[in-house]
Amino acid sequence: MLSFYYPRLILFALVTVLAGACSHSIQHNEPQTLAIDTIPLLPADSIYFDLDLPRIAQQQHRLDSTFNRLVRLTGFNGVVLFAEKGRLVYQKAFGFSDVRKRRDSLTIDSQFELASVSKMFTAAAIMLLKQDGLLDYDTDIRKYIPEWPYEGVTVRLLLNHRSGLSRYQSLAHEEWKDKTIPLTNEKMIALFVEHQPSPYFKPNRGFHYCNTNYALLASVVERVSGMPFEDFMEKRLFRPLGMTHSKIYTMRNDTVVSAYIDLGVPGYDHRGWRPIRVRNDYLNGVMGDKNMFSTVGDLYRFNLALDYGTLIGDSLLKEAFTPGSPRHRRRADNYGFGWRIRGNADSTVYHYGWWKGFRSFFLRDMQQQKTLIVLTNKDRGPGSDNFWNIINDTSLSLYPASVNLGYDEKKEFW
Repeated sequence: MLSFYYPRLILFALVTVLAGACSHSIQHNEPQTLAIDTIPLLPADSIYFDLDLPRIAQQQHRLDSTFNRLVRLTGFNGVVLFAEKGRLVYQKAFGFSDVRKRRDSLTIDSQFELASVSKMFTAAAIMLLKQDGLLDYDTDIRKYIPEWPYEGVTVRLLLNHRSGLSRYQSLAHEEWKDKTIPLTNEKMIALFVEHQPSPYFKPNRGFHYCNTNYALLASVVERVSGMPFEDFMEKRLFRPLGMTHSKIYTMRNDTVVSAYIDLGVPGYDHRGWRPIRVRNDYLNGVMGDKNMFSTVGDLYRFNLALDYGTLIGDSLLKEAFTPGSPRHRRRADNYGFGWRIRGNADSTVYHYGWWKGFRSFFLRDMQQQKTLIVLTNKDRGPGSDNFWNIINDTSLSLYPASVNLGYDEKKEFW
């Protein structure tokens, strides 16, 4: 093969040299025009073809079919967002704000009570204080809440649900006599101080998912920062991340429980087949374990901050996704800092929420870089298996993104 090309290469070289010499002798005093100067410059967008566009279109069609089917079969009423590898693939609203009268259509900017999905934000607030050097995970919380009557409970144990503390809801049910008066975080602490209910077990002797843990963490944030919890969240999380539709609901200054919450869309529970708007409740005065209202778009902004480490440093953030309890054959999944950790996939974390007519789902597969967020304002609807099927489907996986892509569009697909 080499013998075939060798004479041709020599001939080409001679012709090139002679042509260059002639050109030099003829045009010695004339300006030179390079070949590249004659090529028109085109904007990158006019010649770039996104190889993912067909797959994204197929994903959108498949997701739209899935959620329309869930509307028909389960009465799904809510807003959904799916993203993969930095691309916002799909977001859409289904159903109504007024579920009972089927009016006031939901939008992608509709605000929902996140219920226990709020816990990941409370954990993020604690991590920010740790990042600031103002707090230590392994310090007894009595350093921050001196009147707390139980010893050996650390911030880390609260984060991992290993404190053994009993449920504040049960204590309040028995001891908070006037249910027309809001129960706040400070009043919750006072109930524990006064009545000292027996813990379920000694600190760090087991795992028990308990809302008391995250209500106490919100109080730790207040004591350490010197700011009301809702103000800290606004200043340190929502505003820096551009989460303009997110807010902590508080009854801090209320003397009476209002009839309904005047924030976001209303939630609905079913009595038989009939949806009933859920009234406000004295327990809604307690923050940290719930009481955050947000949108799918704002939650996706938080997701991007986790992906790109713009809020919390990587070493600290890694602990949020680290199992906090020893593996146990009867425990399918583990718990980090505000996130459940999928037992068969350590790179997959999630949280569900269910409270007073609202259900929420936040699923993240960090290895595949997939995120699915579903917010609903009904106590009935599709089960989580439907959402895991979306996360686990790899038949239309996207290529890695070449750049860090932000969330700056408001558009509804289909």
